[in-house]
Amino acid sequence: MSAAADDPAAGDARLRPADPRGGPVLAPTPSNVNLPNALTLLRILLVPLLAWLLLVDGAGDVVFRLLAFTVFVVAAVTDRIDGVIARSRGLITDFGKIADPIADKLLLGSVLVIFSALGDVPWWVTVLILGRELGITLLRFWVIRYGVIAASPGGKAKTLLQIFALGGYILPFELWAPSPVAAVFEVVAAVLLYLATAVTVVTGVDYVRRALALRRAG
Repeated sequence: MSAAADDPAAGDARLRPADPRGGPVLAPTPSNVNLPNALTLLRILLVPLLAWLLLVDGAGDVVFRLLAFTVFVVAAVTDRIDGVIARSRGLITDFGKIADPIADKLLLGSVLVIFSALGDVPWWVTVLILGRELGITLLRFWVIRYGVIAASPGGKAKTLLQIFALGGYILPFELWAPSPVAAVFEVVAAVLLYLATAVTVVTGVDYVRRALALRRAG
């Protein structure tokens, strides 16, 4: 009988070669039921609320747009917090590595689709970004038995650019009194979005390269 069968706790641990005297050290595997994963699920649950707030009156109501911006910021902040907590407390799980980027895609993808439908964002930008995100998600599942492709610094930069760009689109500048400042913010949001699109393509190519390398190594 295995040690895992003799000791139930042993089945919930993984080996780490950390003992300087030569022996392996048993470290508990983090449970999927933890705060970072809960924040990730919260971000997913906020997506329908955000979409509804943006669609009220064709996104033409200042109050609802401001509420939508608030929800968007809360969701974006949870993305930052869950990663910090997971790393600082050793709560990184395979579930979190997969669910976290999916939550990001749902959040940002819904905003892209809505603003493309409203005519504010070109459809080719939305199709390119979402096509890349869907392809990378499928790629993660394709190689999951060989290992998990964690988010890269480039991927995180891409997400950050998308958050700032779409946050600029959500803020109702055009609904306030027309002014040069509002026009400048609209241009900045558009530039950030096109920059995010370029980074999205570049990081997508990098993910494909890493996935193929992982598959060959497995």
